[in-house]
Amino acid sequence: IEEALDIPQLSTGDMLRAAVAAKTEIGMKAKELMSAGKLVGDDIVIGIIKDRIQEPDCAKGFILDGFPRTLMQAKAIDKLLAEGGEKVNSIISLDIPDSVLEERICGRWIHKKSGRSYHVKFAPPKSLGGAAPTKDNMKDDVTGEPLMQRPDDTATALVQRLTSYHAETVPVLQHYKPGGIVSHVNANQSMDGVWSEVSVAIKK
Repeated sequence: IEEALDIPQLSTGDMLRAAVAAKTEIGMKAKELMSAGKLVGDDIVIGIIKDRIQEPDCAKGFILDGFPRTLMQAKAIDKLLAEGGEKVNSIISLDIPDSVLEERICGRWIHKKSGRSYHVKFAPPKSLGGAAPTKDNMKDDVTGEPLMQRPDDTATALVQRLTSYHAETVPVLQHYKPGGIVSHVNANQSMDGVWSEVSVAIKK
């Protein structure tokens, strides 16, 4: 989407993890919440976004990934954008059954330094060799360094995140629905299939 529209993707998750890695005061608060599978406070996230969209690369627009997650956040973003005479003009909802999501999330391993992502079933590292995944046989293909699982990539944390999603994020889609800017994409298919639907959505 970044390449197609020539605008940056802003992932609140990445920005928050950077704050956690830097062990800032906000980062440590965020770590406690994320480890428990809970959502980070609006004041933390809105502040990060407000600063980021002032950067020159956001002049033509930007993609918010994973935000807003609550109706309150949606209204805060609406207000923030309105101050600059702008508004949300497109929303893409990637729809997938909870059971499929659990398999995808709980099988995910990452290389912390590079951000490279692997999956025990769909994109295993060469080191796995068909065995059951352990910390000893999950190595990065490029560096050979150990891979790790994020603290919130567990079945327990995922259940809490999905409960929050259905209770708090679905109303966000309803909030924007009257404007005709919400596109639903079937994410339970191949990457090419998903991209085909996304491509249509961003041209609306």
